[in-house]
Amino acid sequence: MGRKVVNVANLKKTIHYFRKNGIIHTYYAAKERIEEERKRDDRYQEIPTETLAVQRSEGEKFSCRFSIVVPAYETKEEFLREMIESVLRQSYEKWELIIADASESRHVENIVKAYQEEDRRIRYLALAENRGISENTNAAIAAAQGDYIGLLDHDDLLTADALYETACVIRDGQQAGKTPVMVYSDEDKYLGNGCYQQKNQKYKFNLDLILSNNYICHFMVTEAALMKKLKLRRQYDGAQDYDFVLRVAGTLLASLPACELENKITHVPKVLYHWRAHADSTAENTASKAYAYEAGRAAVTDFCKSRGWKVKVTHALHLGFYQIEYLPDLFAVREEAGMIGGRILDRKNRIISGIYDESGSRLYLGLHKEYSGGSTHRAALSQDCAAVDIRCMRVCRELQPAFEKITGVPYKETGKQKLADVTAVSCDEEGYRKLSLELGKAAAERGYLVVWDPKLTVRQ
Repeated sequence: MGRKVVNVANLKKTIHYFRKNGIIHTYYAAKERIEEERKRDDRYQEIPTETLAVQRSEGEKFSCRFSIVVPAYETKEEFLREMIESVLRQSYEKWELIIADASESRHVENIVKAYQEEDRRIRYLALAENRGISENTNAAIAAAQGDYIGLLDHDDLLTADALYETACVIRDGQQAGKTPVMVYSDEDKYLGNGCYQQKNQKYKFNLDLILSNNYICHFMVTEAALMKKLKLRRQYDGAQDYDFVLRVAGTLLASLPACELENKITHVPKVLYHWRAHADSTAENTASKAYAYEAGRAAVTDFCKSRGWKVKVTHALHLGFYQIEYLPDLFAVREEAGMIGGRILDRKNRIISGIYDESGSRLYLGLHKEYSGGSTHRAALSQDCAAVDIRCMRVCRELQPAFEKITGVPYKETGKQKLADVTAVSCDEEGYRKLSLELGKAAAERGYLVVWDPKLTVRQ
């Protein structure tokens, strides 16, 4: 059977989006979503038993121990059991599961203690009162004894290889002398009965992208000492994980340049987490926890304030996504920003250039200007990249000599957007690509970030 594109959840999202953003944006958002759904193949392949056995044997050689912390409150029995059993199925066996229970009844306690009798790695922590998700989670964090602490929601699932794959990344980092502080993975949504959808393939750590949206989310583990120090902050309940990631980044920036954060916040390019989607969950109904998106905006604002940036943070078109307006000039606010670039559109309003990845490929090529790039909306978000096109670019003062050497023309800005004037540069598309990539390389070699901002737009 084909995928059911129109369903109650999508209809609710469309209505909410229309009320917030109007008919034109809603038309293109719905059109893009339907096209994406028809192309998508989200089938999750369970890990073969033989592979898990090999992982179990290999994992015995690793030293890392994980503490998985779960705040629970009157969790539905089916969800609670499936969550616990997903941890019990781990091929990597050096873990503890701490369930901090703020329930008023003994429902959760009775279920957990029955499992505890079979496996002492499961720990039950009764909380005196329900103080919200952050404080309840903090109680479990304080009790954790592992080297790394992972966050797991009480109704979600880990894949059977989640801890093994995470342990491998930690081991590899240690051997390379770059022990990660945080490790995160890809995820998908779980509808129940073995049905998965919306696989979210993430990206290596990207400072400007994380300031636009909490793309890290699940599954995430952090060095225990740092997590115990920072904890989760109650005033950001609903976006407490996002606030935590931003504060980890802020802590690292005290001793590392922004371009090196990806060595400490490491991505596992594999689905290790199933985020359960049901009527009341944020995964299924983004409007069910609208307060969370305001908390996310406040978390981004706090990060910027802690860096001394003079900015205004606003909600983007899509819930949970943000835009930063730099009140002074970007280069005056952020010393690590070396270049900023935007989109180049053709006469049909399609992207023909603007942003390049490390291989030199043009991202979002052919995408209509009103499209956001799918459910992750990445094409509509500010992000760091390998290079931006010289035809829609601004360069900080320190890199202007490099610009002049590489392009062969003096650096001067033109137009309302104050873009670099490259009218004297005459070359074909391949020539523009080579010059852009060379400039991006020059920025990286000097420790600068290259920032892509889709709000900057020119037409060819």
